[in-house]
Amino acid sequence: MIRVLFICHGNICRSPMCEFYFRDLVNKKGLGDMFEIASAATSPEEIGNPVHMGTRRMLAKAGISCEGKRSRQMTRKDGEDYDYLIGMDNWNLRNIKRSIDAKNWHKVHKLLEFTGSGMDVADPWYTGNFDETWKNTEEGCQALLEYVLREKEGKSK
Repeated sequence: MIRVLFICHGNICRSPMCEFYFRDLVNKKGLGDMFEIASAATSPEEIGNPVHMGTRRMLAKAGISCEGKRSRQMTRKDGEDYDYLIGMDNWNLRNIKRSIDAKNWHKVHKLLEFTGSGMDVADPWYTGNFDETWKNTEEGCQALLEYVLREKEGKSK
């Protein structure tokens, strides 16, 4: 089982967009049984709140439901439990590393590093531009899946 946790500041915009897009992506490729996918926040600010309306709209346009998702804050145990801790920006990466044991820092990555750009995923909380965030999500999640599958293939040889 490959365990992936997407993480942003509040877990209402970017990380749930990635969680549900990535889950849909792996399911469409027939790989759903290989993955456990979730998302979380670095901050307690939005705990218990539903996914932002803009993210829900973007997912719905793609035929993807996020019904029932509520924001949760990541825990130190997440650092132990997940294979990949995927932050959206440099600020997230710093906060993730503060939340987990240093022995698990190798699991921490920024989503768009898998595309080769290393840029931050656009934060629609500030920009209001969910289209740009969606584009980053598609590119980043597709590249992440390719990376994970290559890495898995390399380990199985």
